[in-house]
Amino acid sequence: MSTDDAFAEAYRAHYWAVSRFVARRLDGQAHEVEEVVSEVFSIAWRRRAELPDAPLPWLYAVARNCLANTVRGLGRYRRLLHRLGNHEAAHQQQTVDSPDAERPGSWVHEVLARLSPADQEVLRLTSWEELTIEELAVTLGCGQSAAAMRLHRARRRLRAEIDRTRMTVSVRAGGDGNV
Repeated sequence: MSTDDAFAEAYRAHYWAVSRFVARRLDGQAHEVEEVVSEVFSIAWRRRAELPDAPLPWLYAVARNCLANTVRGLGRYRRLLHRLGNHEAAHQQQTVDSPDAERPGSWVHEVLARLSPADQEVLRLTSWEELTIEELAVTLGCGQSAAAMRLHRARRRLRAEIDRTRMTVSVRAGGDGNV
């Protein structure tokens, strides 16, 4: 198969997986998703001779780098708006959902947000993207044993945060701390 054919196959097979990967990380910024995804596949096209036989983890690694660039750019944009001072986005004047509009499972996102960005990413890659340890290693650019250890530690820290959250909720509710 030619490199052009390999790219076309990777694009057809993995476009939506990469789109979902990016969309979950740019929650609330849907207008940026298509731009990041197009950048991922532009890079994949330019480097199509380097596409591995199983390209999805490699595409996720490229997407992580593109996302990092986008997040840095959005940060610069927000800082500029703040310096200008006359833009509603700089003052966070946006419509806010009512308290009873909490999304199902939002507590999971809250607990996840208390972990380090590296732990969050490892957990997302294995849970949301359903990567194996081998694929995780490729995506993170490390060895399989290092990827397995990072996943193990991230899961342990997640469990500790969940337990801490459950303990806090139980104490606030007037319980004895046992859940």
